[in-house]
Amino acid sequence: MDKHFRIGIISGKLGDVDGVSLEVDKWIRVLTELGHTVFTIAGAYKNPLKSIPPENQLTLEKIGFSTTEQQYYEKLVFPHLNRNPVHLNNITKNDIVERLTVSGEQVAAKLYEYIQDFNIDVIVAANTNAIPMTLLGGMGVYKLATERRVAAVLHHHDFWWERSRFSNNRIESLLTKIMPPSDLGIEHVVLSSYAAHILGSIKRVHPSVIPNCEDFDKPTVPDEYNGNFRSDFGFRDDDILIVQPTRIIRRKRVEDSIELASRLLKRYPDFSGRVHFIISLYQGDEPDENYVRDIRSMADAGNVPLHLISDRVSSVRGEDDRGERIYTNRDVLVNADLVTYLPIWEGFGNALLETMAARVPLAVTTYLVYKTDIKGTGLNNIEIRDSYDENGRLRIPDEAVEEVYRMLTDAGERSKRTNENFEIARSEFGIDTLRNRLMKVLSEYADEIRASRKRLKKSKILYSV
Repeated sequence: MDKHFRIGIISGKLGDVDGVSLEVDKWIRVLTELGHTVFTIAGAYKNPLKSIPPENQLTLEKIGFSTTEQQYYEKLVFPHLNRNPVHLNNITKNDIVERLTVSGEQVAAKLYEYIQDFNIDVIVAANTNAIPMTLLGGMGVYKLATERRVAAVLHHHDFWWERSRFSNNRIESLLTKIMPPSDLGIEHVVLSSYAAHILGSIKRVHPSVIPNCEDFDKPTVPDEYNGNFRSDFGFRDDDILIVQPTRIIRRKRVEDSIELASRLLKRYPDFSGRVHFIISLYQGDEPDENYVRDIRSMADAGNVPLHLISDRVSSVRGEDDRGERIYTNRDVLVNADLVTYLPIWEGFGNALLETMAARVPLAVTTYLVYKTDIKGTGLNNIEIRDSYDENGRLRIPDEAVEEVYRMLTDAGERSKRTNENFEIARSEFGIDTLRNRLMKVLSEYADEIRASRKRLKKSKILYSV
């Protein structure tokens, strides 16, 4: 019986440096190696995908994050996204839901057209039905899976009720219905055992767990290209580069990383003039100019040289308009002396895995998923307990600062720990883990996919008459 499928991955955005884009790239690679044919349908592509032919990369602009329609609905239904919340006036909640339903049906129709034109057997919806950053995409996928009965694997990275800007909304009943739906014919995938427990409790579904994974067999290493990084940015060979390899958003707690760097400089004055704090990624899809301003002010107050380099970092290497080198986030990491990753909340932790693949020391908070799914593997990072004072600041013990100093000055200890972490992470979160768990999901869901294929074939015949 045919075990290879034509798979359509749907997302509001792809080809970028965010977690969803990164994981989709890995899924595409593994699915292709397993013999499946992969298509993508995205609202926009920051960069073309290298892992599948250009003709397999389809665009449906209406499901993008930044469309006029998405921004219109965001202003209406998410008060925390706007400084001056829009009053509904004569527009009722029912009106909003009705409009979203009509627009969502149009999206579903276009998606269905793509599915029939390219003989797609099953869709993989990448976070479209977990976070409402593409309301039309979420509604379209919902209608495909529940009304048109297209086989659907919903891959959830995080959920709307975990974000204050989305949990306070005017369409809770709709979000509860479609993000995610709990219909029996749908397969759910989450990143952690914690997410599986929560989703199972709330939705009474039984999701599979596929954690973020990294290619430890072919990690980025120092080479002729990324060897130019320090000189390109004016850093000396003996400078100490502390890298925050994330976007600048509040849940990443960049201020705590800056405080750690400031404490390091105060305690060890021999580092003065050598330490540089680098934030490699941009604000992403959660713009907050006030937060960026606060980060700059805090770095100045702590005498921490701050470098925001997102304009030179992308998902692929290349050149900008001035002919200057563009680096990947992994290129930045292999040039780092220390990585800070102190989030208050994460769905899993792509940056954490990328850091260990680059064999760089990592200072990390024991955020919830770290405790439930990562810490127990035996990794030996510089751990800072997720404990906060009355002002909401991370309590950073002196011992953590001392451990950072030791990792920056003791080459033997640094090599020993980073190599051990590399091997543990490769065993637990390598590409083999992703391959085995994807194979299991598709094997268990195969009968539904084949049934969907038959339904689609019959529908195509009927529509062609």
